[in-house]
Amino acid sequence: MTLVSARDLVSAASAAGTGIGAFNVIHLETAEGLVRAAALAQLPVILQISQNCADYHGGLEPIALATMAVARRAETPVAVHLDHAERPELVDEAVALGFGSVMFDGGALPYDENVALTAAVVERAHAAGVYVEGELGEVGGKDGAHAPGVRTDPGEARQFVAATGVDALAVAVGSSHAMTDRTASLDLDLIRRLHQTLPVPLVLHGSSGVADEVIADAVRAGMTKINVSTHLNGFFTRAVREKLAADEGLVDSRKYLAPAREALAQEAARLLRLFALAS
Repeated sequence: MTLVSARDLVSAASAAGTGIGAFNVIHLETAEGLVRAAALAQLPVILQISQNCADYHGGLEPIALATMAVARRAETPVAVHLDHAERPELVDEAVALGFGSVMFDGGALPYDENVALTAAVVERAHAAGVYVEGELGEVGGKDGAHAPGVRTDPGEARQFVAATGVDALAVAVGSSHAMTDRTASLDLDLIRRLHQTLPVPLVLHGSSGVADEVIADAVRAGMTKINVSTHLNGFFTRAVREKLAADEGLVDSRKYLAPAREALAQEAARLLRLFALAS
């Protein structure tokens, strides 16, 4: 199965009223685990590489090329997506590397500046046939539009989509990034209003902090692309800890990364099924 664009996966899920999982790559083992998850579930998946991940690896190219190589060997359709890029030049690099979709995150910027920068990114990306996700919000800090208490206004969101030409929109409906407990409460009525108002699919960031049944309700209300990172990282890290605790003499990292990769794969497969059956 060859690489596909997130455009294909998100559009198909939106048309069917289901969710599509978009899971973050941290290193090669997570990319491999996520592709295995898709095979276990026999469902497509979006592999996301964030700006933070690219910076961790000293640049986008090494982790991007490795992830795309893993994706090309997948049994099911897999897309590779640039996540939370705040630097327009990183978007341009992703397009040059062959990404089929990118997210430009101007959510922490004032509205007019977010519109101008996002529109410029969209123009260049669309010229290369690349799908673009945008984010709307005016609150700074790590969470941007996904800080607790921030909400996306449907009317402003409609204006933003029209002014920028984005293909999908990350919206603030109650989730928050990097949560390690699943206690976030989503505004399902707002999701429904955004879904009815906007001509593009909705994206839920910060889904690690949202319980299964609430995510399923969000998909039924109109959410399409479901981003998860911290929750899956927890499965990976706990498996590493358990393996090392069981054998203090273990030095071969493959011996503890392999079970961690498998733990992540099993949980990611479960989430893919949850999102796909939530319609």
